Amino acid sequence: MAKTRKDPNEMSFLDHLEELRWHLIRSTLAIVIVAAVAFVMKDLIFGIIFGPKSLDFPTYKFFCNIATYFNIDSEFCGDELPFTIQSRLMAGQFSAHIWTSIWSGFIIAFPYVLWEIWRFISPGLHENERKYSRGFILTASALFFLGVLFGYYVVAPLSINFLGTYQVSDVVNNEIDLGSYIGTVRASVIACGIMFELPIIIFFLTKVGLVTPEILKKYRKIALVIVLILSAIITPPDVASQIVVAVPVLILYQISIYISKLVLKRQAKKEKQHAQ
Repeated sequence: MAKTRKDPNEMSFLDHLEELRWHLIRSTLAIVIVAAVAFVMKDLIFGIIFGPKSLDFPTYKFFCNIATYFNIDSEFCGDELPFTIQSRLMAGQFSAHIWTSIWSGFIIAFPYVLWEIWRFISPGLHENERKYSRGFILTASALFFLGVLFGYYVVAPLSINFLGTYQVSDVVNNEIDLGSYIGTVRASVIACGIMFELPIIIFFLTKVGLVTPEILKKYRKIALVIVLILSAIITPPDVASQIVVAVPVLILYQISIYISKLVLKRQAKKEKQHAQ
């Protein structure tokens, strides 16, 4: 196992690489263990993944109720989505089972992976910096899982409903490949989970001096365009879906500006105390 941690100031470059190697090993081991549990719990995991395939899914019911209230015909109302999921490869289902378990392991073990990352970088921080960053793991994990839920309950069902029902002609039936369906759900969930880490990313970029509130305000319009482009990539090509995804990201961007201000304010206060 890993050796006792040395003083970071006395560690060589190779020592740091060795330390990083053990953190990566433990993180990978945690993901593999959780993935093994997810592999055994096949019915639960795939029941969750295939949830947006049914029109009984909460998101569809929500939009259907709104449409019904305003007397509008909606594709969210009905018995089932007009497409089937199929596997056309001999090892298709087994391969999907393995990779889905691995990605499930990563999502569930994400807080532990963050903890290992934090254990690696925290010795290089000052005591005050560690004090102000104590909530890093909890906050980053909460944002990630919030993004995962947003991706699963908003982005994934909107994408599946639009793409699964879209037809260029009545003579073409939608028979979706298993890997394609799972990939859509996975991309929606992981992408949103990462996007919701924006405040944490801005926090550290501000700490190292790469970002300031002024820069964030100056490029707010450019950020808006980038967010809309990302929304167009991970959602169906309709304005309503893009707005649904873009709004929370823009809110996170505004929160990031506030966080950047707070970081600089604390740094200025600390420098003032040192000057006295």
